[in-house]
Amino acid sequence: MTSRQLSKLTTRAGFWLLVALIVVIAVFPFYYAIKTSFTPSGDLFRVELWPTRTTLANYAQIFSQRSFLQAIFNSILVATSVVFIALLLGITASYALGRVRFRGRTSVMLIILGVSMFPQVAVLSGLFEVIRALNLYNNPGGLILSYTIFTLPFTVWVLTTFMRQLPMELEEAAIMDGATPWVTITKVFLPLMWPAMATTGLLAFIAAWNEFLFALTFTLTDSQRTVPVAIALLSGGSAYELPWAPIMAASVVVTVPLVVLVIIFQRRIVSGLTAGAVKG
Repeated sequence: MTSRQLSKLTTRAGFWLLVALIVVIAVFPFYYAIKTSFTPSGDLFRVELWPTRTTLANYAQIFSQRSFLQAIFNSILVATSVVFIALLLGITASYALGRVRFRGRTSVMLIILGVSMFPQVAVLSGLFEVIRALNLYNNPGGLILSYTIFTLPFTVWVLTTFMRQLPMELEEAAIMDGATPWVTITKVFLPLMWPAMATTGLLAFIAAWNEFLFALTFTLTDSQRTVPVAIALLSGGSAYELPWAPIMAASVVVTVPLVVLVIIFQRRIVSGLTAGAVKG
């Protein structure tokens, strides 16, 4: 074996060792969460990579709590509502920003991008007063409003970028046939925008599903809380016990649907995020 072949083999081995290390580092927390969710509470502090005893008691415990089931329903309601509103407003705004020429269009896009850069804590107090004034405190509507405010800028930005890449001839043909702007959006552009809509919709769903700060601040009772807050408020048998195993079980339950959605829509996510990256 020549020195060149040896160097090439060493480089390839080093590359795959690095890939294996990255995979282990990325996957191990998820594996440990799943392992902990099946581990009896008495065995949690035994250091072992593979559990010697498994149990479903942790899952039975969380599903026996009515508040946790209600939190799952609340999260589904809020997340799907946010996705619907964000896509409805995003598709119409992207048509105006991507196809209609008017003065200040670039400034509007920069403002939209700037709004998305504000951290949640910076607007928490002001948004809290708005929600109280609208009588939406401890109500799913308050969460839907706050989540939509932070989700809409990204949705509009991605959909506008995709909308600009659609051929102008399609719109001109629709106008020649007498189509209104709404008909052009729904009948001509919408079927072509599924990759971008799948991307933005799924990311909006994940953001609303995982959001914690607003859900903790704008809800008060168990009947209105979402899953992240419900998991954080899981209590043990006493004030001094932190139920790690049920918390991990609840985390696995609410993470699996997101993983499944990403696996199903992964191709559309990639094509949606790379829309407009290459012109030609």
